Amino acid sequence: MAKCDICGKGVHFGNNVSHSNRKSNRIWHSNIKRVKCMVNGASRRMHVCTNCLKSGRVERA
Repeated sequence: MAKCDICGKGVHFGNNVSHSNRKSNRIWHSNIKRVKCMVNGASRRMHVCTNCLKSGRVERA
């Protein structure tokens, strides 16, 4: 899975916990989008999380 090119956010790890309290591994994927961004005056495709898009850390092309 992709990582955010701006903040570095990627996958998070944890456990599924059943009603009987048995634990198994699981993964949470971050909401990563592949968007066109302006970088040094040129447009580039980057992997960016929706939190960075919403906060305005990235200028969309």
